[in-house]
Amino acid sequence: MKSITINGSKRESVGKKATKALRNAGQVPCVLYGGDAKPLHFATEEISFNKLVYTADVHTVKIKFDDGDKFNAILQDIQFHPVTDAILHVDFYQISQDKPITMEIPIHTEGVARGVKNGGVLRYNLRRLKVRGLANELPDYITADVTKLKIGQKLYVTEVADESFEIQHPDNTVICQVRTSRNIVAIEDEEEDEVPADEVPATESEDEAAVKEGGEN
Repeated sequence: MKSITINGSKRESVGKKATKALRNAGQVPCVLYGGDAKPLHFATEEISFNKLVYTADVHTVKIKFDDGDKFNAILQDIQFHPVTDAILHVDFYQISQDKPITMEIPIHTEGVARGVKNGGVLRYNLRRLKVRGLANELPDYITADVTKLKIGQKLYVTEVADESFEIQHPDNTVICQVRTSRNIVAIEDEEEDEVPADEVPATESEDEAAVKEGGEN
């Protein structure tokens, strides 16, 4: 999984006045949890979150301080202003390479479902998958191949299982499914419906049927 570096400055004052002053200066108050130490309060520029927050991808974070301290973390929680959508506060959780973490990884579908080609519609039940694993083994995204899905069929989380992570959803959780639509088109599947020439039943013309009928009399 890719990592983004954020440069921060540790802060001692955590009161309302100090926090307001930070925000007025374009800084975001943050807290780093986890590890053996107490929560670490710091601040960083709001622009630092552009590649971390305003994207569909997920990343781990390397937090660097001006005193030389470095920490690996993941974004745990973020608060936005209800009107301006400005970032008000961010919580990080410290991680280590030998302890598993739980994250929501985006799902990228691959291929075009057969049911969609026949006029169906691909509906998503999940856009992200909650998984648990070591940070350095978690993927940037999880690929879900929908090529074989026919109309009415579903893709379950068990079909994207991988040894590098443990899926935190029940086995019957649906990622996506192909549903019918008003524009459905009946297209025969040549691979399934094609019959060899020597097995095609003979058909009678009207004249042949009349001859047989006359013969029986």
